[in-house]
Amino acid sequence: MIALRSVFFNTIFYVNLIVRMIVLSPYYFIAPRKDAYRIPKNWALSSHWLMEKIVGTTFEIEGMENLPDGGYILAPKHQSFWDTYALLPWLKDPVYILKRELMWIPLFGWYAKKQRMIPINRGARGKVMVEALRRTKEELATGRQLIIYPEGTRRPPGAEPLYKYGIARMYRDLQLPVVPVAMHPGLFWPRRSTMRYPGHFKVRILPPILPGMDPDAFFAHLIEVTEKASDELLVDTVLRNPNLPLPPTATRRLAELQKVNAATA
Repeated sequence: MIALRSVFFNTIFYVNLIVRMIVLSPYYFIAPRKDAYRIPKNWALSSHWLMEKIVGTTFEIEGMENLPDGGYILAPKHQSFWDTYALLPWLKDPVYILKRELMWIPLFGWYAKKQRMIPINRGARGKVMVEALRRTKEELATGRQLIIYPEGTRRPPGAEPLYKYGIARMYRDLQLPVVPVAMHPGLFWPRRSTMRYPGHFKVRILPPILPGMDPDAFFAHLIEVTEKASDELLVDTVLRNPNLPLPPTATRRLAELQKVNAATA
């Protein structure tokens, strides 16, 4: 049944996305940018509803009070396609830095351009990166929220953290709060898999790290607080969902945490 529900959800998920993009395009491209943002935000909410009703997956968000007013950098763990859109409905005016190739996709690229997303060539250096930083500063100066994944790519739950130092450079140059986010959607929507699993998990928004720290100290602190919360949520999620199939990385990390707890007991 889980396999059948996964296939059904995946089909309806993408049909829902494509149909909305096509049918609502006239309004989207005529409306003011911020009003048009309601379309992808409502799509995200509808996707959450579909996953709950078809697959049986639900979530809750802790720490909404930790989101500052105005501009800031949101730094979530990245495990799944789910976390690329999941928080959209609760953010005022988010902006992404994304691969320039995504801007070439019909409809999606046009939608992204309307919202002034910032495309970059990942292999570029020098002037291209300077221009990307300039664009980012311009957008955040208007009170927008930058979503950036500190590990750069999707990582399986429980995997050894591989944070990229670029988040520290952003923190130094933009002089804005950074809000870490811990969660384990990858246990329910695994990367590189069509399976979707039922259950319940938490998204934990942590207190903002205020600007002014030394970049190296900030980087170490970001990893420490995010991974601590991630470990806590991994244990909590597995206890809540005892029948959930776990990837080897999660099983290994749970065993490591049990040894640490036993040694300190």
